[in-house]
Amino acid sequence: MVPFSIQKMDGLWPIVMSDSATTQDGSPEISVVVPLHNEQETLVELYRRLSLALRSLGMTYEIVLVNDGSRDATPGMIARLQESDPALVALHLSRNFGHQAAVTAGLDHARGLAVAIMDGDLQDPPELLPELVALWREGNDVVYAVRHRRQEGVLKRLGYFAFYRLMRAMSDLDIPLDSGDFCLMDRQVVEALKALPERLRFVRGLRSFVGFRQVGLSYDRPAREAGTSKYPLRRLVALAVDGLVSFSSRPLRMVTYLGIASATSAAALMVWALIDAFSTRSAPRGWASTIVVVLFMGSIQLISLGIIGEYIRMIFLEAKQRPTYLVMKPRPAPPRRSRPKKRSLAEPHTALRGPHRSRTNEPRPRPSHSRRDFGTNPDPSA
Repeated sequence: MVPFSIQKMDGLWPIVMSDSATTQDGSPEISVVVPLHNEQETLVELYRRLSLALRSLGMTYEIVLVNDGSRDATPGMIARLQESDPALVALHLSRNFGHQAAVTAGLDHARGLAVAIMDGDLQDPPELLPELVALWREGNDVVYAVRHRRQEGVLKRLGYFAFYRLMRAMSDLDIPLDSGDFCLMDRQVVEALKALPERLRFVRGLRSFVGFRQVGLSYDRPAREAGTSKYPLRRLVALAVDGLVSFSSRPLRMVTYLGIASATSAAALMVWALIDAFSTRSAPRGWASTIVVVLFMGSIQLISLGIIGEYIRMIFLEAKQRPTYLVMKPRPAPPRRSRPKKRSLAEPHTALRGPHRSRTNEPRPRPSHSRRDFGTNPDPSA
């Protein structure tokens, strides 16, 4: 756990109070949703830069911080920031539901006329918000940020490059290339997203699905300033698979095409084997080629089963209708119990039950019947 304190940085205080009023119905003009998972290293700097960017807009705002089951000092830091700024809204999920679920939770609770989504690792610069707002004011319903350059590892850059091109080629929608979740959406777009019944959500795909007037804004994505990435390669691959399964039915058609191609190849090989056997009148040869063909066909079958299994998995998870996320409400402090009054040694001891009896040397009265009498005659009156 890293100790948290509010300190002056670069001549500016990170705690910035919102001094502007809200709209007539009490809603802010802009909301910023920030999912957080173990972001104690960047949270204070993120809040400082984000608050300054929002104040420069001259708009009423709220900041929705979604704690996605953090295990570090992030929850306590959010609580301290919330005590100092009434424009900050904190959501604490009951466990780590994932980035897309945290974004969905923020969208469900955001009240702004425009809602922005950005990551909490400062790779989505808060200083880009004025440009997003300017394009939104021109009449665009969705302004998404396009990553022009990435200051990341070669493997990640190649993975992102391949994913977006594959998604573009396989998807049934026109999903913009190199566009992440960093965007600004109008209220009607947010309401359209909230109305969708899906529980396993790929937000950037849903954003393209709902349509409306959309425009991109190119920017250079900086490197992570502190901490480690919360999206390792395996989680990126899982997100890519979920995105493909959610917004493309072409892999299922590919299974059919593979089956037709393999059946055609098998028929051609059978015809060739018959012609060769009748022309040369020799025993069939080529055990190595036979094994290769068998292994090739087996791999095609396993890949096809895997593709079908991903769609069945998606149907299975959606059919259970479990909630996308659960918000953990703060527990009220238990009432303080009054301490019992200390008894002095001079006070007499009182029993818990019955009146106080002093011990004397008086003999105890004997009962009128003994155990032996009751054993022979149970009724004393007889």
